[in-house]
Amino acid sequence: MLARASAWRTQTFRALRHPPYRRYWFSQLLSLIGSWMQTTAQQYLVLELSGGSSAALGSVTVAQFLPSLLLSLFAGAVIDRVPRRRVLLATQTTLMATATVLAVTTHLGLVTLPLVMLLAFLSGTANAFDMPARQSMVVDFVPRSEVSNAVALNSLSFNVSRTVGQALFGVVAALGVSLLAGGNPESLSRLALPFYLNVASFFVVLFVIATLPFPVREAGGHSSVLADIREGLAYVRRTPAVRNVMLLVGALSLTVINFNIIIPYYARVVFGAREAAFGVLSAAFGVGAMAGALWQASKPNPLRNLRVGALLLLASTVLLAWTPGPALATPVLAACGFGMLSLLVSANSTVQLSIPDGLRGRVMSLYSFVLVGMGPPGAALASTLISKSGPLGPRWGLLALVLLAALCLLALWHRLPRQLPTPTGQTVPAD
Repeated sequence: MLARASAWRTQTFRALRHPPYRRYWFSQLLSLIGSWMQTTAQQYLVLELSGGSSAALGSVTVAQFLPSLLLSLFAGAVIDRVPRRRVLLATQTTLMATATVLAVTTHLGLVTLPLVMLLAFLSGTANAFDMPARQSMVVDFVPRSEVSNAVALNSLSFNVSRTVGQALFGVVAALGVSLLAGGNPESLSRLALPFYLNVASFFVVLFVIATLPFPVREAGGHSSVLADIREGLAYVRRTPAVRNVMLLVGALSLTVINFNIIIPYYARVVFGAREAAFGVLSAAFGVGAMAGALWQASKPNPLRNLRVGALLLLASTVLLAWTPGPALATPVLAACGFGMLSLLVSANSTVQLSIPDGLRGRVMSLYSFVLVGMGPPGAALASTLISKSGPLGPRWGLLALVLLAALCLLALWHRLPRQLPTPTGQTVPAD
């Protein structure tokens, strides 16, 4: 049994054998814990400032993800031209600056909803460059044979940090009552402590990025940015495996993958949960997502898991729509997280294994476009449908989102790849 457990660890975490990737992975884990504390605190802050409005929560989400919708294609061309170290240092510094402003203004009682929206837009602009840059750098530090494992471990890091960060939010906010709010549990100043801790976490990742041994890339041609963007779009258009996976991710991101709206609204408004329960429900989703990432890392089969994850995501979201309270919602949200991460890790791995290095930044920026760029219209759609004042209400509105997602999945099911394409245009079995 011990030998089997050792073999499982070796298989699941094999990409961490490479020191540069290992350093980057652990630094991201620490930084993302702070980021998830901030994200959860910001969601709660918006609901407090707006009196529990799903429309306000949706508006901030739109502001945060709109830059990805507008800038992702341009960002990909930049990432393929500019050294990734320079891009990442610029984006991480910008994110640290926005977190600092949010921390100070919340602490001093100067924070307003328009300010939160402005800071969300600025951080979203940085993320429009940061996300494809980080995704495309996986191949810089691991061999092709371990790309799927590294993608899964990146998702594991993201979701371990989600679980820890969101669970810590309730504890940190409670400490903020005594440390920053003068013992007043209703003061918004209590929410500043998660923001301050997030600022501190950026120093570690900035140091690691500055010292990582990024490989020297071949200089690109002298074509225009628009020509570079057209080249990336043309590649996706003529590669059905990549195109159809991206269509599926975009369709589900527009409909059911809107848990940044669904979870806080259900927790705070539908279930009436306070900080601690709010954090536990958010963390439950992260636990499920973490399990999904571990499953992907140990059992890499992107094309099978893509379908399994999509079906599990839709089924568990239907259950969530009729869950009566937070206690039963906890395991249901874990199942939602497992399904979503199984889907997204498989989709990311399929795309990463298909594209040539010279187009990686542009194609991964398009992947970010369909995943994150669908956030603004998806947030608007979700916040409208699940609102208590909406035409359907929270539960029927969530079922309507699932129905739209199911129709998209049905339309694309037989077009999804059954073999993994390679950058040379050949296909290989999906295990």
